[in-house]
Amino acid sequence: MVLVSLVTILLFLILNSLLLTPMYIRNRQATMIEAYDALEEACEKDELYESSYRMDFEKICSNNNLSIMVMGSDASILLSSQSRNDIMMLQLYNLMFQEGSSGDYVLKATDQYTVEVRQDDKIDGNFLLLWGILPDGNIIIIRTDIQSMTDSAFLSNKLMVLVSIIAIILSVVVARLLARHITRPILNLTEISKKMADLDFEAKFVPSKHMDEVDVLGVHMNQMSKALENTILELKQANLDLARDIEILDKNEEMRREFLGNVSHELKTPIALIQGYAEGLVDGVSDDPESQKFYCDVIIDEAKKMNRLVQEILALNQLEFGKDKLHVERFDLMELVDSVITANRLLLEQNEITIHVKGEGPVYVSSDSFYTDQVITNYVSNAIHYAKYDKYIEISVEQRETEVYVSVFNTGDPIPEDSIDHVFEKFYKVDKARTREYGGSGIGLSVVRAGMDLLHKECGVENRENGVLFWFTLDK
Repeated sequence: MVLVSLVTILLFLILNSLLLTPMYIRNRQATMIEAYDALEEACEKDELYESSYRMDFEKICSNNNLSIMVMGSDASILLSSQSRNDIMMLQLYNLMFQEGSSGDYVLKATDQYTVEVRQDDKIDGNFLLLWGILPDGNIIIIRTDIQSMTDSAFLSNKLMVLVSIIAIILSVVVARLLARHITRPILNLTEISKKMADLDFEAKFVPSKHMDEVDVLGVHMNQMSKALENTILELKQANLDLARDIEILDKNEEMRREFLGNVSHELKTPIALIQGYAEGLVDGVSDDPESQKFYCDVIIDEAKKMNRLVQEILALNQLEFGKDKLHVERFDLMELVDSVITANRLLLEQNEITIHVKGEGPVYVSSDSFYTDQVITNYVSNAIHYAKYDKYIEISVEQRETEVYVSVFNTGDPIPEDSIDHVFEKFYKVDKARTREYGGSGIGLSVVRAGMDLLHKECGVENRENGVLFWFTLDK
């Protein structure tokens, strides 16, 4: 602050010394030329020497602080603003015979007049002179003092030096007070950061009533401290979840074996019945047509049961591996979105979540309506379970040139960058970076990816500043 004050004051002194006097001289020169033009115009109108023009002449002299004298060819004074004309006569004589000092110089010269700066040895000062010829042939001389301006600049510089000393003293005082005001909260933040490094998250920054940049930094430090504390808790919880997931993995293997056993058992029973009754018919156990029909009905019924079981297993396999056959049709996507929201309305109200649909309908697409419903339902279900903070969900339907872009956004924690490329993999769970708040199957998003692949369309996920956005595209 002292340096800025010194540079500013020094610059002002330099500009004041170098520019003030030349600017004043140019201004006075313009004033003298205007006065000459006014007198020249009056002379051309034959009004200059009339008594009626005397008042205008006095105004020109007094308003502009000019001394003016008009002299005839016989050296008679025709018009003058002063009671004594001997000084101006002497100056005119010196001008006519080119007598002066080394400090004299010409500012402007025309056919009618000449403007010069002259040195007055009697008062040891400079003055500005305009002398020339009026249209009637009479000689005119106009004089104004510029020494006062030089003296004013000198006094101004002296005053500025005094002011600069006071300004420097005040700068030092203000700089110390300001530095103390700024460094106090910064030192407080430094102490808090040390405690955070030791995993002590109890210390908090208390902002002032009038929030400034340091207070904003302190608030962010508080938020970071809270986030670090939550992250450590989440890591501890993640370790517990990992142990639980390993246990679940063992249970899933056991369930798989149990499933195969159950399937084998379910298939074994109808096969045994079919085989037994078929052999009875072949061996002619009964010749009664009614009994034979009963045998055939049992065989048909058990065959239907076995076929239904096989179909269910195939359907499960097709769901897991994305081999469902899609039925493409044209339907209104906005109507489908409204039906999904209606189906989840109770869950939204229970979790106090606000949902908003961005888009104007109807929006027609060509896709599998049932599977599209499953995709949107999956996205909305994930959004409901992971919505945090503002608890806000936005479904956006945007029409583009050849396709429709659909996105489901929810406020909450972002997905770690090392996991975002794996969320669509079957059974993938983001368990290393955040705590899962609900127990999902882990195959929902893999079903979405499989369906999009069958439709030859894209889907994906993006982290936003305050949440996560899942998206997919459909053909118009």
